[in-house]
Amino acid sequence: MAGENVKLRILALHGFFQSDSAFRVKTGAFRKPFKKNVDFTYVCAPHKILRTRPNADNNTDANAEEFGWWFNNSNTEFKATNRSPEAVGFQESVQMIERIFKEQGPFDGILGFSQGAAFAAILCAMQQKKLSSIRFNFAVMISGFKSRCESHSVFYTECLDIPSLHVYGTGDQIVPPEMPQELTKLFANPITLTHVGGHYVPGDKNLYKEFLEKMLFKKNNPDSR
Repeated sequence: MAGENVKLRILALHGFFQSDSAFRVKTGAFRKPFKKNVDFTYVCAPHKILRTRPNADNNTDANAEEFGWWFNNSNTEFKATNRSPEAVGFQESVQMIERIFKEQGPFDGILGFSQGAAFAAILCAMQQKKLSSIRFNFAVMISGFKSRCESHSVFYTECLDIPSLHVYGTGDQIVPPEMPQELTKLFANPITLTHVGGHYVPGDKNLYKEFLEKMLFKKNNPDSR
């Protein structure tokens, strides 16, 4: 990336059955090429998962603590493909993100993986609808999807006018490709890139380089069009 002296600041949201520390490790190959131009701040979801289950957002140590941004029900269960009337714990997660923005911000963008990407899309909608105090300029969603919790349907009622990059694997069996494809339709001018793998954050810098360079240029040249 170009050598501008002002870095992008990106807030990173992990997936379900992960933590901030686990996500940082999993994304090491992704972060390395951008360390001179991008600062990533990793935050941990507020809800601890009490029982380990299969089909996690990423394979993690069986003894590691795992967290989620919300659940399908009060039994700390969540699955991207499941429809549910509830989004248990969602408001607490929003309040936590608002606090992070206030205490550690500003952030130029949000990066999310799986449930974290679904959350990032919702935060885009909340910002556009002026339902939250947070402000950011772009979003990167990896293996993202529209939440199937009924209470979240209010966030999918209008086109989202914010720069967005969507990355997903055509071999993903946890979040099937049609789900990220559906998510991209919410955005005005989405950039979509695919890889042949499954449910993980690909380390190929070329998937993100052009988009992040453009966001960095905009930050360093605010008067450009």
